[in-house]
Amino acid sequence: MKFGSAQPYIAAFVIFRKGDKAAFLLRQNTGWGDGYYGLPSGKVEEGETFVQAAIREIKEEVSVNLKPQDLKHALTAHRKSDMSWVDVLFEAENWQGELHNTEPHKHAALEWLDLNALPDNIVPPIRHYLNEIKAGKNYTEYGWET
Repeated sequence: MKFGSAQPYIAAFVIFRKGDKAAFLLRQNTGWGDGYYGLPSGKVEEGETFVQAAIREIKEEVSVNLKPQDLKHALTAHRKSDMSWVDVLFEAENWQGELHNTEPHKHAALEWLDLNALPDNIVPPIRHYLNEIKAGKNYTEYGWET
């Protein structure tokens, strides 16, 4: 049976915290958001859960190991850009290893930024998501006409 429902793309993000700081990757050579800081993240692949995708992408991007129990759901967002996205954000409670930039062809740097004094060049939806999390929300929408 075929349904006419939406088929958005899905991305999983992880917020690694050390006190008031979080790990951000400075994007480069990707064609989207270059020169802006984003969170470690990636697309959910066919057959993967959101948690499985987050664990895989984190290993690929910042070379740390996560277990499912290390992740706490922080926010789900429905984002509209050139296409529809569902973004799922987790916070890492624990992890094994030290974060470092394992994709220098995609990221110029990994930096721990103060969440209370973020620079202007944060990927706009990410800035919105962090504000929503700070406000105690666990669902938001971004980029849709209201």
